[in-house]
Amino acid sequence: MDRDATIAKIKETIVSSLDLEDVKPADIVTDDPLFGEGLGLDSIDALELGMALKKTFGIVFSKDPAKNKQIFRSVATIADYIIGETK
Repeated sequence: MDRDATIAKIKETIVSSLDLEDVKPADIVTDDPLFGEGLGLDSIDALELGMALKKTFGIVFSKDPAKNKQIFRSVATIADYIIGETK
């Protein structure tokens, strides 16, 4: 899967797994933060999203919270991690 397809699938997964009724995948800016001032996700959303991404892409995330915070900063950083893990 190329980067653009990975990004599109991540955005679809965010919307569907978190039941974001007022957000479409196209509304999510690839480089915007997912937490706080960006999309406004919280720690519960992070857990749900992590499980959904694991199921969708068959990847495992770090046990290090600091590393996961970097990975989950934006759709772009998640895509880079997934691409790196699936090579």
